[in-house]
Amino acid sequence: MAIITLTTDFGYKDHFVGVIKGAIYSELADAKIVDISNEISPFNIPECAYILKNSYKSFPKGTIHIVGVDSEPTPENQHIAVLVDGHYFITANNGVIGLITSEITPDKVVEINIPNPEHGSFPVLDVFVKVACHIARGGTLEVVGKLFNKLKDIREFAPRITENGNGIVGSVIYIDNFGNVITNIEKHTFDAYRKGRDFILNARNRKITKIHNKYSDIINFELEKDKRNGPGDLLALFNSSNYIELAIYKSDLNTVGGASTLLGLDYRDTITIDFE
Repeated sequence: MAIITLTTDFGYKDHFVGVIKGAIYSELADAKIVDISNEISPFNIPECAYILKNSYKSFPKGTIHIVGVDSEPTPENQHIAVLVDGHYFITANNGVIGLITSEITPDKVVEINIPNPEHGSFPVLDVFVKVACHIARGGTLEVVGKLFNKLKDIREFAPRITENGNGIVGSVIYIDNFGNVITNIEKHTFDAYRKGRDFILNARNRKITKIHNKYSDIINFELEKDKRNGPGDLLALFNSSNYIELAIYKSDLNTVGGASTLLGLDYRDTITIDFE
């Protein structure tokens, strides 16, 4: 039995996540359901795409991913099922899949058209669950829809290159539980334009000239403790997903704050890099 994952903005206060799981178990009593996240910010497509892109590869091939963010169908937000990189995604055509398929060509994309669909306010339950269970039972995509070739792109995930490659203008795409600020600038993009040069990363009124590979790299353990950087100090690093991240070492949003609060950065705010 295939694994079915859930990525939604439904939260846990309401009944939605429980109802989805109950409906899946009603059809597939031995189903394996995994929550990737049900705390996506409401209708935040880039946040959803970032989390999904950086989690789906940890699951085995054949996993079915239900994506319940901005899922109400419209003529411009079609329901689709996608096979890409050995994984199935059931979602609306709102740009989430565009991030994944920007680097990997999908094997198959269909616009969902199941018999006698419900047209209510809960399409994840009425449509996505049925399609997921169909696939989990060994069904094919051709049965649930017709071939589709109009996947939306998420343009804001791509940073802008300026001054003939001497600068990068990026933006904040995600803020994690620690208040760490993730930008849309990936390591391979940074390295391609840096070409060994010195640089200045500008975030609000702060300037950073070094990017680390892990949080503790900010500490010089050869110095005496009272002379070291440590908790509360700002750093930049390439995170586990290879995006440039701004962090406060050992931050806590509930006490000392994180990079987002201390720098005053929020979703879509600008980060720039100037190469010297």
